[in-house]
Parts: sequence; structure tokens; C-alpha cells
Amino acid sequence: MNIVSLQSAVAYGHVGNSAAVFPMQRLGHEVWPVHTVNFSNHTEYPTWRGPVLGADNVREILRGMEFAFPQVDLFVSGYLGTAEMAEVVRDAVVAIKEANPQARYVCDPVIGNSEVGSFVNEDIPDVYTETLIPLADAITPNQWELSLLTGRRLDQAGSTSEAAYAAYAADAEYTEALADAARSLCSNALITSVETGDPETIGMVDVASTSVLRTDAPRLGGNVVGAGDLATALYAALIDAAPQQRLDHLAGTMGAMVRAVRERGLDELPLVELQECIVDPARTA
Repeated sequence: MNIVSLQSAVAYGHVGNSAAVFPMQRLGHEVWPVHTVNFSNHTEYPTWRGPVLGADNVREILRGMEFAFPQVDLFVSGYLGTAEMAEVVRDAVVAIKEANPQARYVCDPVIGNSEVGSFVNEDIPDVYTETLIPLADAITPNQWELSLLTGRRLDQAGSTSEAAYAAYAADAEYTEALADAARSLCSNALITSVETGDPETIGMVDVASTSVLRTDAPRLGGNVVGAGDLATALYAALIDAAPQQRLDHLAGTMGAMVRAVRERGLDELPLVELQECIVDPARTA
């Protein structure tokens, strides 16, 4: 596939396009990155520098690529920052789908997470639900974002104790509730950071038109910067795979990457070192 990936970029480390482009390339796709920022490193380091590309700048880059829009098979968007940037994405997706009616759009509605809450402007959630998600062929929210976007309680669901919550989270109805929430936004989704009721594990749910699949893995603790961007990239690259194959591949690659960060105390995802795990996680497990 030919993939346009519109996200942030850093010189040092792996977030945004700097986490997404290489994995999609290793999985055999031509990737055309469009950057929204060009920072020295991600902003959780003590210092960072670099320019933010305004919506008009990004729009001009995309306009310059219009001759190639008929060749685009997939458009991926990540962190946007402003409502104006969302309008740029909307216009680009519409133009690409007009040029190639078979083109698809994967929207990662980056808003926040359960640990820190929202880290975007207050108008961004509405921009996703009203402007971008209606254009999307698949979405990749974490559980906290899905709850916010749908207005549904998707965690304890009235459970009165840890034991009751654990029993609820292990039940198939819980996974179906997550899938139903996702389908209220889009028919295809990858839901990440799914609470399992067990503090030692974390889940991921693949929602397709005819299937709902869930996998749980050891919770390795803390936020690994760029992991969500990597998950979206893998999902986008594997969008045409069978759902079970896709979920197994994602779980294997993500587990190996996050485990390496935690066990070895790394600052960044070891994408280059573990690139064979991107291609075939089962072989390199």
C-alpha cells in the first residue's frame, strides 16, 4: 500500500511519525510522512526545541502532493493539537477518497489516557466525533478515549468491589460492551489499554464488522511514550490481514517492544534493534 501518515516527528526517539513510518515500511508499505511538528525530541524530556508546523503549512504540503492522491491507499492521522489541523486532515481525506474511492482512513483520536486525563484542547474531542471519525474506516482509541468519545462508562460498570470488577472484566459481556461502544463510532477499531480487572494484565480488543477479538498481556507498568503510535501503525499496516492474525501480530510486537523498554530501562522503543519482531513477532519471541 501507499500510506500517507500525518503526525508529529522528532529527531531523537520514537513518537508520532518517528514511531510509525519505519514499522509500516518494514511491513512492506510505501509511506509518505507529513509532519505536524519537527521537534528535537518528545516533550517528556527535560528540554526540547523545534518548530510547530501550522495548519496552513501542512495544508500546503498536502496540496503539493495532490498529483499523487490517486495512488494513496491509506491515510493515517495521529496527534493533531488544534481544530484547524483537524480541518486540514478532513479536507485531505475527502480529496484522497475522491481521487481514489478505494482509499481508506485510519484515525487515531489522540486525546489522553487514564493516567493523566486529557492533554488536548477542550474542543478536540468534538472535532473527532463530528468531523474526523465520520470519515474514518477504522479508529484506534485507548479505552479512556473511547469512553470519553462515546459518553459511556466502560470500566467498572457499577461493580462494588475489586472482586466484582475482576469478574465483570473477565466476562464476554464486558468485551462486547467495548465493541458496541467502538461500533457506535466506526465499524472497525483497535481498542488499546483495556482494563482487565487484574492489575497484572492489560488488554487489547480488535473490532471488525463480523468479529470481536480480545487479548490480554502482562501489564509492565507506566506509560511507554510512542507505544500508542506504534500500535496504530501496526494496525494500519495490517489492516487487510485476518483479524486474529492481526491481533496476534500486534500483541506479539507490542509486548516485545514494551518489555524491552521496561526490563532494560530504555528511554525509547528499540524499533531498529527489534525490527525483525515488527515483521514476525512469533519467530523472534
